[in-house]
Amino acid sequence: MLGANDGIVSVAGLVVGVAGATTDRSAIVIAGVASLVAGALSMAGGEYVSVSTQRDTEKALLRTEKWELRTMPDSEERQLAGIYEEKGLSPALAARVARELTEKDPLGAHADVELRIDPDELTNPWHAAFASMGAFVAGALLPLLAIVLPPPEIRVVTCAVGVLAGLVLTGWTSATLGGARRLPAVLRNAGVGALTMAVTYGVGSLFGVSTA
Repeated sequence: MLGANDGIVSVAGLVVGVAGATTDRSAIVIAGVASLVAGALSMAGGEYVSVSTQRDTEKALLRTEKWELRTMPDSEERQLAGIYEEKGLSPALAARVARELTEKDPLGAHADVELRIDPDELTNPWHAAFASMGAFVAGALLPLLAIVLPPPEIRVVTCAVGVLAGLVLTGWTSATLGGARRLPAVLRNAGVGALTMAVTYGVGSLFGVSTA
């Protein structure tokens, strides 16, 4: 939802601003497509770098944990038992759980409890990058099509209505999935979108030259 929101708002702001400056459809299309491509690549690149850094950190922590398990297994088992005691288990049960889990899968047991990492399911930067890019493109297509397809006299209004409807939908969906209140999320999304389009349209109208 976040990627889709970014695509909707950023591209809507740009194409509405250009539409405020000119009625030339080609100029609006070029600006919208350029914004879509640049935004999608930026989102994908940023996500790839961020998740790659996270993955490198996870690998470094796992290497340290492997070394500790190899060089000081008894200390690591006591540490694991102590964590389970803090969670509410009795000392005897905590020691037994730690011992049995360590015997079965020492790295998995310690990484899960101590590091909150699953060694077999490390974050994938490529998956994150493509997911972020896809979400941005899906959102960006809404304002781009909504302002390019209608005739000049209604394209800005049509785009604004379409964008606000899309933001209402993404706000409602994200709040529903997260178990949060829907109305504040919807108002926040729609408010940001409306403000963005109003400002950029005003700037375009102020500094642009309308052409037939």
